[in-house]
Amino acid sequence: MTEENGKITSRLVCVDRDLLVIPSLAIHMNRSVNESCSWNIQKDLLPLYGEAEDRGAFMKLIAREAGLDDPSRILGHDLFLYSRIPGTVWGARSEFLSSPRLDDLQCAFAAFRGFTEGKKEKYICVNCLFDNEETGSHTRQGAASDFLESTLRRITEGLGLTYDQYKSMLARSFMLSADNAHGVHPNYEDLSDPVNRPVLNGGVVLKFNAAQKYCTDAVSAALFRQLCQRAHVSCQSFANRSDMAGGSTLGNLSAVRVPVPTADIGLPQLAMHSSWETAGVRDTADLVNVCSFLFE
Repeated sequence: MTEENGKITSRLVCVDRDLLVIPSLAIHMNRSVNESCSWNIQKDLLPLYGEAEDRGAFMKLIAREAGLDDPSRILGHDLFLYSRIPGTVWGARSEFLSSPRLDDLQCAFAAFRGFTEGKKEKYICVNCLFDNEETGSHTRQGAASDFLESTLRRITEGLGLTYDQYKSMLARSFMLSADNAHGVHPNYEDLSDPVNRPVLNGGVVLKFNAAQKYCTDAVSAALFRQLCQRAHVSCQSFANRSDMAGGSTLGNLSAVRVPVPTADIGLPQLAMHSSWETAGVRDTADLVNVCSFLFE
């Protein structure tokens, strides 16, 4: 954020080169690292940028990338460090995909591709992508905010509909809450539920949770399975082991303000939340097909 002609304006910056690294400590200096390790966020995850004489050079670089002649002109910034390692397709038949941030860019991509392919002629179709999901969603633009609710309200008010008609439309609507699911790890099969255990390239996952961390119920499950049948896509079921707590999704958060019948779905993957996640290539195409049918 910078001041220009008396007004605060924003400039997008992307330093398109390898710039920083987080080096681990050599095993010679921490010989128990492969036995047990507790990471200290301040010490172990501090990026290395340059040598001693480069102190203070980082904001100069950002200023240059933003087209500014002086770093002092930067009044505020939101900068993010991310992995630049390109994704790769691999496997005996090129059936697997590995990349940073598959959770949940994989679902975001597939849903948007399905949205663009669907005809969207009969109903008001919405593809909503929320920010800040991994940090709790309780932000101005997160799923716990009123962003989706206010957007839908403004649409119905623009159509001249009353509040009662808006609530009636919500009750007749259907939503997919898409966030990746844990696939069965071949080296740790015992950590998956013995029955509800999705595999990579086995189809889109329908997620259930007895503690209501997912929105799927009998009605939404039936609707989604019917949708998969029409799209000729396989549907798998996921539930955590009863003695292991799992994650949550945005479905329940958004449903507090926008109570729409919802199915929690996702794509099976391995190593969720690691810096290098793995998923199935065919599953991505399956979700694209399901979403295109949904947006018909």
